[in-house]
Amino acid sequence: MTRNRPAAVNGSFYPGGRVALTSMVDFLLSEAATSANGGLFPKAIIVPHAGYVYSGAVAARAYARLRGYSADIKRVILIGPTHRVPVRGLALPGAERFTTPLGTVDVDQDAVSAISHLPQVVMSDLVHAREHSLEVQIPFLQRVLKEFQILPLAVGDATPSQVSEVIEILWGGAETLIVISSDLSHYLPYEVAQETDSRTVEAILALDDDLISDADACGSTPVRGLILAARAHRLHPQLLDLRNSGDTAGGRDKVVGYAALVFGEQTHV
Repeated sequence: MTRNRPAAVNGSFYPGGRVALTSMVDFLLSEAATSANGGLFPKAIIVPHAGYVYSGAVAARAYARLRGYSADIKRVILIGPTHRVPVRGLALPGAERFTTPLGTVDVDQDAVSAISHLPQVVMSDLVHAREHSLEVQIPFLQRVLKEFQILPLAVGDATPSQVSEVIEILWGGAETLIVISSDLSHYLPYEVAQETDSRTVEAILALDDDLISDADACGSTPVRGLILAARAHRLHPQLLDLRNSGDTAGGRDKVVGYAALVFGEQTHV
């Protein structure tokens, strides 16, 4: 039986209509000052997950980097933190497809089978039902990639090594992209947030997961899991953008930080 996970935050985190959403995502991508081929083959990216008016421009910097590789990428591993329903481990959806106003994307059932045996992997439609950290990434993927499937994983009470183990099993080749969804610091004054987020990004660029705490990033466990995998595979991280809500659409008394990074192997093209 085919089960569909419908869009849950359309009309709030991003436009609810197909035309308006397409227009907004395409505008953000066109404004992203990122070359389609910047020297790193994009094996993984870290992107924020706030409403598009707040973090969409930052996320677009990473997604614009995928344009030159859209024909290669066939599977996207989406990993982000839970916000509404707690869970122990990493939660898969029971749904076989996710829908946004831009259409439907299938869940990769082979990938589901590949990790279902792990003790840290559970299945929960409830965890995914209203979770925005993964959903907000899908419209960007729908506009920059061609034919692809997704594997959405919502991370609750888990360790970085448990996340890394899942990433390792699903690593694949050029056909597999890993997307880590995470905002940075939350509700700090503007200048304090800038300093805190700069330190967090420096730790990511140094592939030092020990220097990143839950206070530094709401998706700290997925980020740290990616760092462990990146070290093992000798990937190079590159910062594409670092801002906060005070730079985009909010006040500066209490801000949320956003960063876009790409991880890949150094190329010479």
